[in-house]
This record gives sequence, structure tokens and C-alpha cells, in this order.
Amino acid sequence: APTQLAVINDSARHHGHAGDDGSGESHFTIEIESPAFAGQSRLERQRMVNRALGDIPGQRVHALAIRARAPGE
Repeated sequence: APTQLAVINDSARHHGHAGDDGSGESHFTIEIESPAFAGQSRLERQRMVNRALGDIPGQRVHALAIRARAPGE
């Protein structure tokens, strides 16, 4: 389980850009901290987050930035 989690809606910064569907929910950043990320590469951490999200991002999200870290990083 994450020790910290923030989901930030960045859509307003991309208003009118490619991928902006007008919903106001197209660009997001996930900041997550979890002990499960200890010893994992950046790529593996992103894969772990994507697996947890399943097909949720593909439904409406155009861009998703993931900042995943282990405690103490």
C-alpha cells in the first residue's frame, strides 16, 4: 500500500493542445511513495503503477506522468 499518494489534474495547462478533449480530465500526474518500489528501477515502478491502474487511463486520459519513489528517496 502507498504511504503517500497524490493525483494532480494537469489538464488546464494543456487546454487547446492535442489530446485535450474538452473534459478537463485529460492530463494527470501521479505522485506515489511505497515501500514496494524499493530496489525497483524507474521503469519497473511505472509498470507497477500501470498494472494497478489497469485500463482506467486508456478510457479518457491522454497523458499520465508517474513519479514513483520508495520512502526516503
